[in-house]
Order: sequence, then C-alpha cells, then structure tokens
Amino acid sequence: MPEPLVLTSPLLANLTGVRHGFFTRQGGVSEGLYASLNTGMGSRDDPAAVAENRRRVAAWMGVAPDRLASAYQIHSPIALTATAPWGEARPEGDAVVTAEPSLACGALAADCAPVLLADPQARVVAAAHAGWKGALGGIVASTVEAMERLGARRERLVAVVGPCIGPASYEVGPEFLERFLAEAPGSERFFRAGAEADRRLFDLPAFVLARLAQAGVAQAEWTGHDTCAEEEVFFSNRRAFKRGEGDYGRLISAIALA
Repeated sequence: MPEPLVLTSPLLANLTGVRHGFFTRQGGVSEGLYASLNTGMGSRDDPAAVAENRRRVAAWMGVAPDRLASAYQIHSPIALTATAPWGEARPEGDAVVTAEPSLACGALAADCAPVLLADPQARVVAAAHAGWKGALGGIVASTVEAMERLGARRERLVAVVGPCIGPASYEVGPEFLERFLAEAPGSERFFRAGAEADRRLFDLPAFVLARLAQAGVAQAEWTGHDTCAEEEVFFSNRRAFKRGEGDYGRLISAIALA
C-alpha cells in the first residue's frame, strides 16, 4: 500500500509538540480524475474511496479517522473552534482552530491556499482555507482572532501557506483587479501584466502572506509549490476547468498537537 506523499515546512517542523503535513494527490485509492489521494467529501468521487483516503491522512497525522476535522468550506471569513470530532455533520466555515491534543485541523484546497498556523507555547493550532475570496474577506484575521480566544498570541504564531495556484498560473480579468483595489487598497502590488492587455497575473500566496503580516504574524512562509503547474503532485480546479473535466480532486493540509 503506497504511503501518502506529504510535504512539510521547516518553520512548523521545528516546533515541539506540533505535527503537520501538506498532503499531495499521491498515496490514495481514488481513480480517474480523482487519482489518487482525493480527500474531498464534496467531490463526485466514490465516497468509500474518499473515506479510505481520509483514513490514510489521519493515520499519518497520528489521529483516529473521526478526529480529522475539516469544515464544509464556503469561501467565508468564518473560523470554527473544534473541541471534539464533528462526525458527518460538518459545520460551515473556512478555518478550524483547536487546543485539543490529537484532534487534527484540516483545510481542503485545489488551487486555493491552505494555511497552517501554530502557537506551540499556548498549544493552539489552526488550518485555514484561503482562496481569493476568503483571503480578501478576512479569513486570516478571523483565524488569528479565534486562536487568541484559546490563549494564543499573534506575535508567537508561526504560519505556512501551503501549495496553491502560483503567480505564473493565476490569470484574472480587470473586474478581479478592480475588486481588490476597492476592498484592499494598495493591493496592486500583487498583480502584474498578463498575456493580453486586459489580463493580469495575481500572486495569491503573496497576498495571503501580506494578510498574515497585517494580522501580526511575523513568522510565515509559502512552500513555493504551484498546484496548477505541477500536475503529477497536485489537484487543480483551474487545470480541470480548462480541460472541461467537470470535477477535480481535493488536497488536504492538516495540523495537530502531538
């Protein structure tokens, strides 16, 4: 049985009592469009395959399968606090925060930016899903605030932005740029010229890192992986859309207190 291929960050790996992983698409049982470690319960994949994939993720994280907590993601600024397993009734939101040991916080993505955060001293961890809408709408600030309510301090937080669509792959139209300029003045620095006059390339990981800095998180980095460009390793919504594939697998990133 193949082991999941998991990426880690030195920033988080060096923290005592914290386990984390940015899971790739490799090491699961799904087939076809979803090959192979699809963890998205909202996809049209075989539910039994998704359950087995999530079981493998939980095992790698060192938690029971029912203690891998991921939300029903809606591109919102809602950060949820988990004190016990949620079961099948996943609450709506885009970040999971916990101070409970052996309860893994998970964020799903397939081009959006997963963000894993930890305060090892307060023993609080979180996983956030930051697509452009959530990042613009405040999911990073909401996650930091939810962690503080459990005793974390933002100046102690360590955060890593995981594999997501990279700045060379994220082409957008003028209305996208206009919205950012209206809601986040100064954000023009995250855009550069595209292939055509009215197109722009958007740097999502840099924008999320800026949101982390704005929230007072001093230690943060991006892993540097472009999900859209690296097909063998990652699922990508944009790549699937361009090919007319109809659906796509979801990656998971997770963090837990050992």
